[in-house]
Amino acid sequence: MHRTRDIILRGIDEGLHSAAQLYVSVGGDLVADEAFGPISTNHLMLWMSGGKPVAAAAVLMLVARKLITLDTRICDVIPPFASNGKDAITLRHILTHTAGFRGPLNNFTPGPFGAIIDRVFALKQEAGWVAGEKAGYHVGSSWFVLGELVRILDGRPIDRFVLEEISDEIFIGMSTSELEIVRGRLVEMKVTDASNRTPFSGNSDDAIVVSRPGANARGPIRELGRFYERLLNCRVGKDDLLPQEIALQMTTRNRVGMHDATFGQVLDWGLGVMIDSKEYAGEHQYGFGANASRDTFGHSGNQSSCGFADPKHELVIAWACDGMPGELLHQARQR
Repeated sequence: MHRTRDIILRGIDEGLHSAAQLYVSVGGDLVADEAFGPISTNHLMLWMSGGKPVAAAAVLMLVARKLITLDTRICDVIPPFASNGKDAITLRHILTHTAGFRGPLNNFTPGPFGAIIDRVFALKQEAGWVAGEKAGYHVGSSWFVLGELVRILDGRPIDRFVLEEISDEIFIGMSTSELEIVRGRLVEMKVTDASNRTPFSGNSDDAIVVSRPGANARGPIRELGRFYERLLNCRVGKDDLLPQEIALQMTTRNRVGMHDATFGQVLDWGLGVMIDSKEYAGEHQYGFGANASRDTFGHSGNQSSCGFADPKHELVIAWACDGMPGELLHQARQR
């Protein structure tokens, strides 16, 4: 662990980030739950896309409750979604990033959730894209749809669903009153890239309170680690977050050997999680480290975080930094 701590502390000295959290467990036994810089382990870090698997799990809980199936067309639940050629898209397509409506829509698009989801409904199916036959990572558009599915099928907005059903310390958006309660624990994200000093828009109150299932999950990083521990336990029938069969579906290869049009690389996916894909791209690309097994599953957050679980080694790692230093410096830090 001393090498890991040294890398994090060196990153503070070099200005890549000013604060970080790290969580590690092996076989369910805690190895590290640490904070670096002027924060504690109880502060709420922004996970960016590292929170996507939490949103995926929320929808899969509704699959387990037989409120929807993986092959249900989205428009059968949300009729306006069918516009502009999107009528054939299913939940499975969204969770495997094969839906084809990536669109010019930012995760931190301003406005209330209802206005954002209306913009998503208006997106076009990409030209020549047959859902399920082509792959391309959806940064934000499809994840708002997952939030709307939870709201319609369960009756609660996804932020409330996650707090009440998954963890009372994972916030995917929050009410204004909750914001005032936790404000002193929030850690702002900073753009530390010397070539891009544009302030990060996700720190505003308006950005924080809106549910953005693909981008603004916040919490102590140990909560992301514990989430992955629960998934490992679900896979062997020792946790009730998801039934064993669905947990295995989520965390094993569903999309295999497909070229991802967003990343420009062959990548494998489960349902809302990436499966270790360094076999296609080399030891240091699109995997979870040189020693991670082929079955490792997880998700990274833009220049800021990563969480994953390795079933073979019963290893869980989750970390978050408060600095986005540019892709090259971030990738070096992450490796």
